[in-house]
Amino acid sequence: MLWSRCVVLLLCWGAGSGEQAGEQAGERDGASAELRTDSRRQRSPPPVEPLDFGFVPSAVYDTHAYYEPGPVGILFHMVHAFLYVVQPNTFPKDMIVKVIQQNMGGIKIQEWRKPDNVVLLLQWVYYEAGFLICSTIGILFVVLTPIIGMCFCVCRCCENCGGEMHQRQRKNTDCQRGFYTASLLASSIFIILGVLVAYAANHNVSMQIKSTRRLINTNMRDLKTFANNTPAQIDYLTAQYTTAKNKVLSDLDNIGPLLGGRIQSQLEKDVVPSLDSALRMAGAMRETKEALENISSSLEVLQEGTGKLQASLSGERASLSNTLSDPACTNGAVSHTCNTIRSTLTQLGVNANYIRLPDVNNALANVQTVLRADLSNIVQKGYSSFNDTPSLVKEQTKNIVAGVKGMLDKIGTEINNFAKMFPVEASLANFTTFLTESQKNIESFYPQIDQYDFYRWIGCVAALCLVVLILAFNILGLLCGTCGYDKQATPTTRGCLSNTGGNLLMAGVGFSFIFSWMLMGVVTTLFVVSGNVEKLICEPLANRQLFQIIDTPYLVHPAKKNFLPGMLFQNPNIDLTLGIMYRECYENNGLYQALQLETMFNINSFLNRTVYNKDLAKVFENVQVDLQDVALLEQAGRDNLMNFANSGIGQIDYETYLSELGKGVTLVDLLSFAADLEAQADQLPRGALENALRGHASSIRQIHRELVVPMEQAMSTLSQSIKLLQRTSNDLPVKVNNILSAIDAAEYLITHNASHVVKQEAKGYMQSLVGYFKQYTQWVKNSLTAEVAQCKPISNIVDSMEIVGCSFVVDSVNTFWFGLGAACIFIIPSIIFSIKLSKYYRRMDTEDVFEDMGNTGNHGGQECDILGNLSVVSISPYNDTLFPRASAPPSYPDW
Repeated sequence: MLWSRCVVLLLCWGAGSGEQAGEQAGERDGASAELRTDSRRQRSPPPVEPLDFGFVPSAVYDTHAYYEPGPVGILFHMVHAFLYVVQPNTFPKDMIVKVIQQNMGGIKIQEWRKPDNVVLLLQWVYYEAGFLICSTIGILFVVLTPIIGMCFCVCRCCENCGGEMHQRQRKNTDCQRGFYTASLLASSIFIILGVLVAYAANHNVSMQIKSTRRLINTNMRDLKTFANNTPAQIDYLTAQYTTAKNKVLSDLDNIGPLLGGRIQSQLEKDVVPSLDSALRMAGAMRETKEALENISSSLEVLQEGTGKLQASLSGERASLSNTLSDPACTNGAVSHTCNTIRSTLTQLGVNANYIRLPDVNNALANVQTVLRADLSNIVQKGYSSFNDTPSLVKEQTKNIVAGVKGMLDKIGTEINNFAKMFPVEASLANFTTFLTESQKNIESFYPQIDQYDFYRWIGCVAALCLVVLILAFNILGLLCGTCGYDKQATPTTRGCLSNTGGNLLMAGVGFSFIFSWMLMGVVTTLFVVSGNVEKLICEPLANRQLFQIIDTPYLVHPAKKNFLPGMLFQNPNIDLTLGIMYRECYENNGLYQALQLETMFNINSFLNRTVYNKDLAKVFENVQVDLQDVALLEQAGRDNLMNFANSGIGQIDYETYLSELGKGVTLVDLLSFAADLEAQADQLPRGALENALRGHASSIRQIHRELVVPMEQAMSTLSQSIKLLQRTSNDLPVKVNNILSAIDAAEYLITHNASHVVKQEAKGYMQSLVGYFKQYTQWVKNSLTAEVAQCKPISNIVDSMEIVGCSFVVDSVNTFWFGLGAACIFIIPSIIFSIKLSKYYRRMDTEDVFEDMGNTGNHGGQECDILGNLSVVSISPYNDTLFPRASAPPSYPDW
């Protein structure tokens, strides 16, 4: 009872963190359900970072409750097989339960007359039929052996039963003697084997006493380790609250980035796109200014270049016309070429007229005025104002964070106070002292155990020596008789050695009758007791069926369902059985799990009051974050956008520009014209006209290089800028209005709907904090279940008791009676064969002699008395004897 109370007290504190798995799962599912019901945003709670609580200091137990018998195990298995043959029935669990339940008040003789008890008695007799038969045989052996021995002795005194000192000599005498010799030798060998088996079992008990001491010492040492290590494990569980607390404190210190960041990430879905569009419009303003500047500069280049190009082409056209007026062109062979060239002179002219294109100076001036207010900087201020949400949250939740930190310190204090409410260390110290004293008391019995074991060993050896004594007579008789046997000697003239062998055999018979029944009595007693112990205790203990009997509901008391929780907790209705406890301890789980201590303590109230403090959740339910000061776009930025929309870029005549830009600079490609001119010159004969035409072609190329190419580049820049402006100005007021509307909507969301987002994210933030405590409590429960106060020493005690009681003692005792019983059984044929064989070795008083009666073939006989006087006898009926007549040995003075 002291042990049970110490065990319960041991984990009384540890139970304070173990029954919230279902409640935690319910809270987690409820939180997820609330988040899913948010129709506006489907957002999962933030992931909880896994915490590392390290490893609970583990206890290393020394006991290895396993026994390998070695070679003697073969004998154990042989005895088990014999017992299975004797008792093949299954373990009568139901019958034993009925016997116990019907006889709880004690066994009364008159109660056995009841029909139920009679049925149980018959069932028990049926179950014990094998033992009853074998024990009956043993009892008959014990009873009949001395009676038969006494009758045999008296019978031999009357010269019967082989007591007559006369041996009939037959033709198969040698064959019979050999058969009896071999049979006696075989019986003796089996007896020797039985003696060796019994001696091995007897010696095994003494050898295993040291192992018993080792098991006791290691079990005691493991129990001390269990007691000494448990407080450190509980302290470790308590100390690891700091790990969860520090993580929560870290998250509280970073409430701005964590909670504020999540609030910001929720709002940025609407805020950031509106600011991004405003920022893109600011870039469009800069691009518009650059485009207008490019248009203005390109237009100047084109207008100036158009005048120069027109003048250059006019002069070149006039000069080429004068060259074609040369008299050489009147030559019939040349005139056709000159006329062809003269017909193309009209192509040397300007195609596009850029001088009449309107300028964009007014729009440029307006855009430059708009750009004096830096819209990008204004938008960046909006970004900064929105990005300051974490700092704003941190500042506005400063008092809440301080309150939560105070709660965490209070929780830690309550956990430590709860752990100190129970004097675990003092109780375990007392338990350790109790173990030390118990071990000393047990060790004080070791000398007595050794002494009693010595007496037992002596007694068993003495019993075996009785069998060895019989064996000694048999073997010595065989040796003397065989060595002293002389075929030529007659029964009356056998030598002293042979006669001694026969006498030794008869002495062995005498001792067999004297001692065998006593040995069989010992065998029968041990067989009934230890055999039933093996079948009713050891075997069901090995396959754990014995626990099923002990754990039968209402077995111990009709009003108490389970005796183990009734004994430990005074609550027999708890579903705790010895089998469950043994299985949990065998798997080296914690005593918290093995004893189901969660049924003894109100864990929910403790967790709700400490780790799962509802006030902690209520604090975060009242979190209020004011985002009224968040301004996304100042009024200057709004005015800037409106001024840009009214800057006049939409009134530019883009079609006129694009129409003129679609025309080429000149009417004809000057390079192609110059190439054709050179080709025409190649058709003329060499001379001044040809050289002049080639000079004009070179001049035209120079005009293209110096005037046309710069104008084409200016045209390309102008075209790109016009197209850019056209895209920008397309529905520009609508775009600006959309940007302003999006910013207004985002500001409205921040101003009016932020409280919903704050509440939602505060709840998620709280769940993440609670998640750390859930990890801690779950880790505590898992540690209590599997690592704290691992109760392997308890199952080791049961296993050690099974090893000592069954493997060391019962198996050895069973093997002892098995060997001794086999020897006793084979003593019976040994007696028979010794009696038969002794006639062939002992010196007889009379013998058969042979006398020839004539030719008739009839044999007469005469008997010679001890003094040598002859008397006529009848014809011998033994036709197969070597000596049909009996005669006495000659009389000598020295006999």
